[in-house]
Amino acid sequence: MTSEALLSYAHLMAILSLVVFSSSQAALCRVEWLNAKVVERLVVLDRIYALAALAVLLTGLARIAWGGKGASWYWANSLLHLKLGLFILIALMSIKPTVMFLRWRRQLRSDGSLPPQAEVRQARRWVMIEAHLVTFIPLAAVFLARGFG
Repeated sequence: MTSEALLSYAHLMAILSLVVFSSSQAALCRVEWLNAKVVERLVVLDRIYALAALAVLLTGLARIAWGGKGASWYWANSLLHLKLGLFILIALMSIKPTVMFLRWRRQLRSDGSLPPQAEVRQARRWVMIEAHLVTFIPLAAVFLARGFG
């Protein structure tokens, strides 16, 4: 009972961390706020976001493996597959802004220039789509936890 509660807590903390750093990226990735320090900070936030996503995945897998319902119950449930599918989709989508942030930093360090406004808007759009898609994962989770699927 205690281990399941601690696994749930670890998973929840990882999810909250992911949301915080995704939101931080969305907040900073604005044309009107972008400067050299923000470009550098976006790269750092993106790395932390990736680590938080990895923590979400690992703690989720730990809950499947060592949780009270057993791995076979989870893997047989279509809602788990939906959650994992959405997670993978969001992870793949996050590659685009990551590449953009790294390119911006490289450009900034080489010639001191900031990215074009259209690119900043595009990166923000990707981050916002990810942030909105992630809200469907807890919806699937609450139904999964109550035995649906």
